[in-house]
Amino acid sequence: MDISNLKLNPHFNILVTGGAGFIGSNLCEVLIANGNRVTCLDNFATGKRENIAHLHADPNFKLIEGDIRNLEDCHKACDGIDYVLHQAALGSVPRSINDPITSNAVNVSGFLNMLVAARDAKVKRFTYAASSSTYGDSKNMPKVEGIIGKPLSPYAITKYVNELYADIFSKTYGLETIGLRYFNVFGRKQDPNGAYAAVIPKFVMQLMRHESPTINGDGTYSRDFTYIDNVIEMNIRSMTTTHKEAVNTVYNVAYGERTDLNELISLLKKFLSIFDAKIEDIPVLFGPGRQGDVPHSLASIEKAKLLMGYNPQFDIKKGLKEAVSWYWSNLK
Repeated sequence: MDISNLKLNPHFNILVTGGAGFIGSNLCEVLIANGNRVTCLDNFATGKRENIAHLHADPNFKLIEGDIRNLEDCHKACDGIDYVLHQAALGSVPRSINDPITSNAVNVSGFLNMLVAARDAKVKRFTYAASSSTYGDSKNMPKVEGIIGKPLSPYAITKYVNELYADIFSKTYGLETIGLRYFNVFGRKQDPNGAYAAVIPKFVMQLMRHESPTINGDGTYSRDFTYIDNVIEMNIRSMTTTHKEAVNTVYNVAYGERTDLNELISLLKKFLSIFDAKIEDIPVLFGPGRQGDVPHSLASIEKAKLLMGYNPQFDIKKGLKEAVSWYWSNLK
């Protein structure tokens, strides 16, 4: 990803928590490629060692194998750090419904540990992965940062609590914070396996195996699918912005368009059939709806454009083409 226009200082010391995960490893890779010194903190509960294996040889990369639920690990990781990009979390609405205690321990207690460690280390700014799940049962479309509803899952509660804690740390301790409400991020390195795999890589792998993907519901639920490079852009902008009104707040990170699951499957079949023509004819199955799912999600990105200069380059089609090509090349 070319980030030369974002004026990223190559001398930053940056901590990426969850740096071996999907989003975190992509951030580590881009930051290292641009000459920054990067520390990755990960316990490999969901992160993968192969995501960062190629970075170990770089003298600007350091791995700390630790857990954000351990305050000592957080303090160690924050030592000498200028900016924190906090990506570590237990994602997935179904996972949080099945095991709310662990989701809370990681996403709330672990988040608080990181805030404390960042405050004590006097980091310049703390950027964290928030979530579109915070909008809960709000029927407003598009979703605007200042209007949210009641959470629909334990995961959504944890991510909203993150925003509340970040706000308090900004007001009470003067720690600069920026929350990024991610909307259905997808792209290279996203894990297609496991019970809680995201929908796009899961569908891609099923289609590549000539298996029929199963849509939860009738396929009319829609999402503002967001390619990984758009997310990287906003993380970097969160570190580089110098506007006072741009910090100590939250932003939607999305493209600003929604795609329903039926259309998503059609696009995936179209782009995958370039590599394997048989994929175009694979039938799609439909199953019951999923508990805790929000029917529709669409972000307003006007605040990010206005205050952060956000200019996402990847719509759903451009992003899917990139993602499908990566999966075909790396996982076929």
